[in-house]
Amino acid sequence: MSDKKAQNFLQGTALLAMANAIVKVIGAVYKIPLNAIIGEQGFGYFNTAYEIYSVLLMISTAGLPVAMSRMISEASAQGRYAQVRRIYHTAHTIFLGLGIAGSLLMTVFCRQLAAFQNQPDAWAAIGCLGPSMLLICVMSSFRGFFQGQSDMLPTSVSQVIEASVKLIVGMVAAIALLKLTASVPLAAGGAILGVTVSCLVSVIYLYNCFRKAYKILPVTDENVTSFGATARLLLAIAVPITIGSAGLQLLTMLETKVYMGQLLGLGYAQEEADTMRGIYSMTQTIFNMPCSFIYPITIPIIPAITAQLTLGEHRNAQATGESAARVTGLICMPCALGLAVLAEPVTALLGGYEGEKLALATQLMTFLGISIIFNAIVLLTNAMMQAHGHPTIPVINVFVGGLAKLAIIFLLTGNPAINILGAPVGTVCCYLIISILNLISMRRVISHPPAVIRNLIRPFVAACIMGVCAWSAWWVLKTIAGISSSLILCALPVMVGVVVYVIAAVSLRAITREDCLLLPKGEKIAKILHLR
Repeated sequence: MSDKKAQNFLQGTALLAMANAIVKVIGAVYKIPLNAIIGEQGFGYFNTAYEIYSVLLMISTAGLPVAMSRMISEASAQGRYAQVRRIYHTAHTIFLGLGIAGSLLMTVFCRQLAAFQNQPDAWAAIGCLGPSMLLICVMSSFRGFFQGQSDMLPTSVSQVIEASVKLIVGMVAAIALLKLTASVPLAAGGAILGVTVSCLVSVIYLYNCFRKAYKILPVTDENVTSFGATARLLLAIAVPITIGSAGLQLLTMLETKVYMGQLLGLGYAQEEADTMRGIYSMTQTIFNMPCSFIYPITIPIIPAITAQLTLGEHRNAQATGESAARVTGLICMPCALGLAVLAEPVTALLGGYEGEKLALATQLMTFLGISIIFNAIVLLTNAMMQAHGHPTIPVINVFVGGLAKLAIIFLLTGNPAINILGAPVGTVCCYLIISILNLISMRRVISHPPAVIRNLIRPFVAACIMGVCAWSAWWVLKTIAGISSSLILCALPVMVGVVVYVIAAVSLRAITREDCLLLPKGEKIAKILHLR
């Protein structure tokens, strides 16, 4: 792979990964005590609002930033900076329209949306989150501009700013409203208000970065496509991606309606169903933590591969994809198997559960942990096919997997012996089906497809070794040593797992010296890990 493109890709990945690490720590500080403050019911309202928001967010932003990134990367590689400006202004106009429509929908119809989700008391959270739709769309236009030029720094910094403001404003608003009104629905609305305020602060920061970067863009004199032609090209790339992403989010929202309806149909009271929903929401929050570290790989890989294909560097594009697969494996494999084998101590510590709630959370977390592997493969292969100009294929595969997920959840959650456990089982099956379909599709449509599975095998083996050692450490501490502290039972096995995984990954050469040298301080990292 060309050194410059590879360096841009992995350094961009490193920046986004560091930002995500900080964001997830802040998110844990935010959501874990928030669950204790507003309870499982309030946390269920919080997540119901966030699910509806996620669907509208995907419709508004999933495809356009990718389309912007691809088109700007291609124009930049050709030195057509006037066209870069045209692409930005066209996308920004489209973003504004979508953002205004989404914000109005969530704000005006908050009660109807809450009732549709079988959680009518979630209306306040949905309404408070509404204005953030417009702000997110504006942010996405700025981020798409930077990402198309492989500049991941503004995106990374804005994510940290966003998470920090959300923590402060959300916690303060939730505590204040709970004390003033003693209303859990209003407290959940206050908690999610932090998201809207954080988006506003992030928009201000990104605008300042954009204004400076836009001024120093080289001035070129070439014919640019018209607004209409640029918009059509943007939408031709964005619409299939948006349909796939929003479709999966819509299916996730329908999943909630399906299993909540099935639980109520089994005879559970609304409060019992809301509590089970809240526990599942907390395990999904934990599940989303490692999954979010895959996005820093998929975001820079699209402009990197697009630029290489534009210049005819097909073998380099293949090498970039395989490097991305190795980094993906190094992240997702230990997270997946670690959460699966340490589900009980992790949910006990992060969720504060015990007794029957802990038993349920442990079972839910075990299945969700396993699904991290397949979710990572889906995200990675989707990005690869989008970069190679095949955005429609992942859409079809996502809908096949999503429909299978709904069917499985409907069948399993209606069984009294399984009930809500059917939801994570459906998630595992969904991502497994999409992964298989994506891998088959890549071999059919990409001339030099990256060897994804081959580059995941060594991280998987290293993670299996880690999982055995981590679980053994937990079992010894709990059974033989008789330790009851949630912090010790979780922290010590995790530390054992980290040490074992690093040793196993290096011994098995799950990461190469060449990969390390493309990272910031890569030579030092390679030396520490004794990579040759």
